[in-house]
Amino acid sequence: MTSQSELLASADNFVEITHCTLCGAAEREEVFCEEPFRVLRCSSCGMVYVTPRLKPEVLPHVYDEGYWTSEGPKHRGYADYRSEEALYLKTFRKRFEIIDRYVDKPGRLLDVGCAAGFFLKVASERGWQLEGVELSPDIAAHAREDFGFEQVHVGTLETAPYEPGSFDLLTMWDVLEHVPDPKALLIEARSFLKSDGLLILETQDVSSAFAKRMGPKWQHFKHLEHLHHFDPRTIRRLFDEAGFEILENTPRLGGKHVSIAFIRERAERVSPAFRYLLWPLAPFNRLSFYVNLKDEMVIAARPKKETASGSD
Repeated sequence: MTSQSELLASADNFVEITHCTLCGAAEREEVFCEEPFRVLRCSSCGMVYVTPRLKPEVLPHVYDEGYWTSEGPKHRGYADYRSEEALYLKTFRKRFEIIDRYVDKPGRLLDVGCAAGFFLKVASERGWQLEGVELSPDIAAHAREDFGFEQVHVGTLETAPYEPGSFDLLTMWDVLEHVPDPKALLIEARSFLKSDGLLILETQDVSSAFAKRMGPKWQHFKHLEHLHHFDPRTIRRLFDEAGFEILENTPRLGGKHVSIAFIRERAERVSPAFRYLLWPLAPFNRLSFYVNLKDEMVIAARPKKETASGSD
């Protein structure tokens, strides 16, 4: 396993970002700094992004087993991702509401960044034909061995062995903010969708009231992994330039079923004092409830007619 300290140990692991990924402008302002990282806002389009960031050849090391069972989840990954299976299944069952609004019947589904296969499990209950893509072999093993989803491709979407225009639905849950080139990923995703296919995507909203209130202590400022921070304006531009028409962008389904243990862990990012203040809740760590801070965007989109590259 690769630790966060090992990833940070060498400046050779990092590359400085000099231009906005979305619009290409060099002018930007600093939002805040947490050495060695700076969070910047593009002066031209408003995109918020992180520099320096791990080089593309180093970035996959973030998502080894140390990501899914992290010793420092407030900075990287999850304390124990697999143990939260029941809560993820409940969350994804609720999020299927947005899919059901736009899709009449199940078809062929590709989940990009499928992790342990929790969303695939929920989709299988509804009769979808499943494919998944996951960069991390450590967590993809769970999808394959525990759920039997042998069709999960370990690697990137770019290396996935699928025919263009072959999917009715493509999903990305908490993926877009992790990639060095979000526009390239969306263009690649569009190529795999049928002309009337649906993209469902979730990412964080850096302009939300909660994000503004928390400032640098916002739980989604995890600089090794979250390279971009979108808002409704920048996400609209990104989707437009990638050839998608947004049908809906809502925070309503962006909440999650979370445990008391998860809340205690995230609260420590706000202040280390919460480690002691919330200690009396430790006996109730496994209790859970639904939380929506309205700082996530769930987006439904279709390929623009003039740029759709798939077939029916």
